[in-house]
Amino acid sequence: MSNKVYQDAKSAIAGVKDNMTLLVGGFGLCGIPENCITALKDSGVKGLTCVSNNAGVDDFGLGLLLQTRQIKKMLSSYVGENATFEKQFMSGELELEFCPQGTLAERLRAGGAGIPGFYTPTGVGTKIAEGKEVRNFDGRDYILEKGIVGDFAFVKAWKGDKFGNLIYRKTARNFNPMIATAGKITVAEVEELVEVGELDPDQIHTPGVFVQRIFVGKDYEKRIEQRTVQKKV
Repeated sequence: MSNKVYQDAKSAIAGVKDNMTLLVGGFGLCGIPENCITALKDSGVKGLTCVSNNAGVDDFGLGLLLQTRQIKKMLSSYVGENATFEKQFMSGELELEFCPQGTLAERLRAGGAGIPGFYTPTGVGTKIAEGKEVRNFDGRDYILEKGIVGDFAFVKAWKGDKFGNLIYRKTARNFNPMIATAGKITVAEVEELVEVGELDPDQIHTPGVFVQRIFVGKDYEKRIEQRTVQKKV
């Protein structure tokens, strides 16, 4: 077994170059690879195409890479919490490909499974369908969506072992399992790293065969985009 364990985020992202396609796990600010994003910002790489459910907020998550104008294109489902994103898109500075959330998950899953494309009724008759092949099955129209594969994939897990087997915690799982399968090189940051054999095989969400690099992250903020609590009675 080759050594997959890296010292930190800086060493784990080595090889990321300008104009690459990066897949980034998380949903909102939940389960995002905070350390990898910071390391990407510090590296200065630019011209990136980022595939992620959203682009974080102005000063956190992928919003950090928008601030420094390192992203040229986003493929996302939702961008409503990021004013920087809106400004760059409206000015024509940032390219955007919208993708329905379920379709995005399936495109990533397909890419990881080696499936080049699939048909879905989601988006038929809307802007989502423009320029895409349409076929009719049993009287219903479907559009062809392509699987997604990235040069690098970055995910955040709760626990991992030295082979790269990963366990995500509750809703922080979100897009991470699909994204972990769809990178040519997948980098996982974890809160706790254990020896091979210490994780219950039945609890593993991402098998280590999909992960090429793993490291222990630090200083996690785990921000909440919009925190809502019950008012005191």
